[in-house]
Amino acid sequence: MAGDIAKQVAVPYAEAMLSIATGQDAVDKFGEDARGILAVLEQTPELSSFLASPLATAEQKKALITQAFGDSIHPMVTNVLMILADRRRIVFLEQVCEHYLTLQRKLQKIALAEVTSVSPLNDNQKQAVVDRVKRLTGSIGVELKESIDSDLIGGVIIRVGSQVIDASLRGQLRRLAFQLS
Repeated sequence: MAGDIAKQVAVPYAEAMLSIATGQDAVDKFGEDARGILAVLEQTPELSSFLASPLATAEQKKALITQAFGDSIHPMVTNVLMILADRRRIVFLEQVCEHYLTLQRKLQKIALAEVTSVSPLNDNQKQAVVDRVKRLTGSIGVELKESIDSDLIGGVIIRVGSQVIDASLRGQLRRLAFQLS
């Protein structure tokens, strides 16, 4: 339920950002800014807490946004953040940025591949994953989102949308156990 509300609020702002970015020929710059904002929010949970606080005024939140991001983000992205603060929607900043990135990937025909492995992938392994995802999806590009799971024993699990490619040893052992039973 809360996710539905967040999505209902985030979608129009993300779509507006994409429209502005397209008009400014800055789709990639807005995407970089959205990734940067998400990284800052992830690294500093205090910032997210302050922005979500009903006790902080819109002016205090706008001052903190200016202090945190300053000139490092496109002025139009800053304007969107200020509008979110003024309209008491800044609590949905993470969802707005994530949805913008989803829209950007769709516009540019880029697939998001979530790759889980036992250790970080080297460049050859990353390229093999990218090639496989391109063949699977027919996309022009691939964005990798890597995570580590020591329980896999070896291999990788690749998620692209609702599709899952389980090439892990854990998955192979599970399939073997199922066949034997």
